[in-house]
Amino acid sequence: MALRRKGRSAGRRAAVRWWLLSLAGTGAAVTAAAALLAVALHVSASASSGAPYRLAKQPREAEELRWEQEFAPPQLASPHSRKLDGATDDAPDKRLWLPTPSRRFVPCVSPSLDYKRPAKSRGYLLVHTNGGLNQMRAGISDMVAVARILNATLIIPELDKKSFWLDKSNFSDVFDEEHFIWSLVNDVKVEKKLPMELMKAPKSVRHFKSWSRVDYYQDEISPLWEHRQVIRAAKSDSRLANNFLPPDIQKLRCRAFFQALRYAPPIEALGNLLVERMKSFGPYIALHLRYEKDMLAFSGCTYGLSQTESDELASIRKNTTYWKVKDIDPSEQRSDGHCPLMPKEVGMFLSALGYPSSTPVYIAAGDIYGGESHMVELQSRFPILMNKEKLASAEELRPFSKYASQMAALDYIVSVESDVFIPSYSGNMARAVAGHRRFHGHRKTVIPDRKALVRLFDKVGSGLLNEGDVLSQMITEMHRKRQGSPRKRKGPVSGTKGSDRFRSEEAFYENPLPDCFCQSKDDYS
Repeated sequence: MALRRKGRSAGRRAAVRWWLLSLAGTGAAVTAAAALLAVALHVSASASSGAPYRLAKQPREAEELRWEQEFAPPQLASPHSRKLDGATDDAPDKRLWLPTPSRRFVPCVSPSLDYKRPAKSRGYLLVHTNGGLNQMRAGISDMVAVARILNATLIIPELDKKSFWLDKSNFSDVFDEEHFIWSLVNDVKVEKKLPMELMKAPKSVRHFKSWSRVDYYQDEISPLWEHRQVIRAAKSDSRLANNFLPPDIQKLRCRAFFQALRYAPPIEALGNLLVERMKSFGPYIALHLRYEKDMLAFSGCTYGLSQTESDELASIRKNTTYWKVKDIDPSEQRSDGHCPLMPKEVGMFLSALGYPSSTPVYIAAGDIYGGESHMVELQSRFPILMNKEKLASAEELRPFSKYASQMAALDYIVSVESDVFIPSYSGNMARAVAGHRRFHGHRKTVIPDRKALVRLFDKVGSGLLNEGDVLSQMITEMHRKRQGSPRKRKGPVSGTKGSDRFRSEEAFYENPLPDCFCQSKDDYS
């Protein structure tokens, strides 16, 4: 997702824009007005590695546990090494924007010497994806690997059109179909449609077992070819294990997720343009603010909402048949860290980390539940609050605006390319973007410790703790090792069993290390 650098507007318009931006920090109203006018001017103007080696196998015990811990960036090695209460607007702390040390880890996804081109196809694999954009993205990548395991011809997957968003997008509307087929030519055979003679042929419809290994597909699914020419996967999410798969299968998953699944050219073009417009403000944070109706209804997180809002969300959860859990204690959810941070809490978090009020923040989200009423305090702290609707004209957004997946893809691009990415909730998009940023050089990604943060915020709310140096030091210290530096993917939580054990593992695409990374011998990063 290379950002295309275009020449910046010259002359009077550029001078006016930058003059307006220089007003940032002189007050919320002035800053917001300056930012919006600068975007309008910008929109108007825009219209016219060395040989790697594989990681040595590490014994478990203490060394492997250490492997699963991030190194703190040198600039944050001591919580007292910088101004914790935030640098002034006139001199923002440049250290806040420094990337995490890559420790010479680079993507390493080429197949082994034993890897062969696709064998003769035994049949066709149809895939019905499920969930939102990022859940489908992970599922499609898994199904590429499953097609390889089964010696199947993969038919371009069908996107979910019946989920919460009722998005009617086809694969080619969201992803670059030709690039997908071409990228995988040495891995699996991919065709756009079933042959006409098989359109009405009997199909073996299966819900593949979640978190399965290769032997499941070889022993239980592969024999189906003896009776059918077409197998249909009724769901695509989490159908492969995170761990203990052959190295070439893991690398194939990475090639599919991070390389083959490129967005459709119109989405890429506008997404890159949005990135350019955000960059015109200087370094920016992409904030995945998962404070949307579907998430709050699904999770039962109603803290801070009115009774009317809480009742509406409960009704949605009750009437959504494929959401299994109906009765949820919102206070327990929040105290356990299972709720997205509220916009107000995100503002407190960014301030505590030291980001000044002049920091440009891109909101990567759909409609925020409750609208502006829930955004007032975040907006007052960080007036340069942007989203795709502010950065792009209505005309530019019109082709995508009615399709949730395509709009989410625009947010995905801006998030991957941001200087800092911060998700308010560890959902599918947060995991996908975090993994993509690791793949592109371990770009700085700050993962809030929600469970610890809500306890601190509650103390602030009750008057037991004040915002300032003490709170800033506490929050900075607890996030020194949560910034996206290289570490081994975490395994299951001790004591968990069955499906809960797999759910507790860190997702493969969120952190594909060590499977898809090598440590370069050349010290260039």
